[in-house]
Amino acid sequence: MISLFTTPLTPRHMELGAKCGPFAGWNMPIHYPAGIVAEHLHTRTKAGLFDICHMGEFIVDGPGAADSLARAVTVNIGTLKPGRCRYGFLLNEQGGILDDLIVYRLREDRFMLVVNAACRDSDFARLGERLDPSLTLEDRSDITGKLDLQGPESFAVLERVLPGPWRRLPYFGFTENASFDNAPLLVSRTGYTGELGVELYCPVGKVEKLWDRLLADKTVLPAGLGARDTLRLEIGLPLNGQDLDEKHSPAEAGYSAMLTSQANFTGREGALRVKEKLTALRLDGRRSARHGDAVFLQDKQVGTVTSASFAPSVGSAVALAYINVEDAGAPDYVIRAARADLPARRSELPFYTKGTARMTLM
Repeated sequence: MISLFTTPLTPRHMELGAKCGPFAGWNMPIHYPAGIVAEHLHTRTKAGLFDICHMGEFIVDGPGAADSLARAVTVNIGTLKPGRCRYGFLLNEQGGILDDLIVYRLREDRFMLVVNAACRDSDFARLGERLDPSLTLEDRSDITGKLDLQGPESFAVLERVLPGPWRRLPYFGFTENASFDNAPLLVSRTGYTGELGVELYCPVGKVEKLWDRLLADKTVLPAGLGARDTLRLEIGLPLNGQDLDEKHSPAEAGYSAMLTSQANFTGREGALRVKEKLTALRLDGRRSARHGDAVFLQDKQVGTVTSASFAPSVGSAVALAYINVEDAGAPDYVIRAARADLPARRSELPFYTKGTARMTLM
């Protein structure tokens, strides 16, 4: 039997009756007794609380860190100010996506990188190879706890639990000038749901107490990875290992506009190549396709589904699929699922357009 990692909150998940399963080498809560749809809708309308302690956190520090990091990842470090964070990619030499990540600029030459759990070890090794050896590269994943509080009521909840000027945070802004239970707390206005929310980073020894305090608020419902997946898919956010992989470039995934860095980062030339296009598809009814299903245009296979699910806030099934660039503009396709052919219409992202993530709070 394969041994899975567990987060500090695993006992809490068991007490709450969570159904857990393997994800990226971790035993994670998939859903609680309320179920995926209930957790999804609660996050869309009130506030959901997610255990994200499995993610990786690295610190890059030292003179010249900005220039060195700019050559290692796609993020435009030159225009990133302290107190702000930005989404980007770690690429291979050919421009394929090894991982997607968020870079936080803590100070002029001090950064935090948040990476996917499955890529933690390989990302750390590659960054060690790419960064100037004079810099400090530290893996703080094991000592860092992470919770995501997401939903239109998330800031109201946070203010009740931990009074502070959180509403001043801009979208993709953060502050380290916070504490919880006499320990440092980083509050970041980011998330993976399309809703107003924060990601909270604290010492791992404090994360259980923070979880309990937030969950004690009657507005908050615990939510698992099942709801996290349907929420992110509805707003068109990709999942590494499904929608993002070494075979595809950021441009193919729809992120060419984010490749604004002037640095000669690894994979720069291939980052803009486009042979396939990640395409949004909407299906009729609740029946969903699956990862790996073939996409056909008439009698020709033109693509492959990467992510698919019934989308509770949309009211129908949706999917993302890589489709040959010359065929990606067609209005209609057929997805050949295991037991049926599913008609699919090309759509636009996000599927769900009423998300509150960019809501003005001041």
